[in-house]
Amino acid sequence: MSNNIGDPGHGHSPAAWTAVVIMLVAVSIGTLFFFLDMPVVVWASAGLLVVGLLVGWGMQKAGYGVGGSKVAAKEH
Repeated sequence: MSNNIGDPGHGHSPAAWTAVVIMLVAVSIGTLFFFLDMPVVVWASAGLLVVGLLVGWGMQKAGYGVGGSKVAAKEH
């Protein structure tokens, strides 16, 4: 059974996956070094978080986002 109306896609694309992985690593590093009281690394991880956002946006603009020209749609 197909439910195309109720399925918004959830960002299953190379751009979304790359952005989320980069941001997850950034938050993990920031959390660890927050507890180790190393504010320089915490701020660096905040910068990495922004990098993840920009990489995802750039990949989406390059055609690797949901429905992009360089992404093959998967049949369910």
